[in-house]
Amino acid sequence: MKQESSQIFNLVNLLLAEKRTSLAVLRTAIAIFTLPLSVFTVLIATSQYYEVSNSLHFIIPLLIICSILIILGVYLIGRSFGRIKEADKKIEELKINNKILDDFICK
Repeated sequence: MKQESSQIFNLVNLLLAEKRTSLAVLRTAIAIFTLPLSVFTVLIATSQYYEVSNSLHFIIPLLIICSILIILGVYLIGRSFGRIKEADKKIEELKINNKILDDFICK
């Protein structure tokens, strides 16, 4: 019984570690997603100092890179949310199947 409960606690600890990793990826994804928004803000704020038609050779690659960063950020955010939900579901299943965890995990 002691070894079984120890294995269950180790499994819950592993799932919580995976959840923390997903939260760290989520934080990174949000930073990646906001970077292009900051670039666009600077471009719009300084647009009176340059002519867009004369700067297309700079702006088009910048827009492509920003689009890629936005897509990457959205993908990582979605993936993180999915993994967090999956870890929560597995912890809930363990909690239902093992009454030992009822005393330790909040409802």
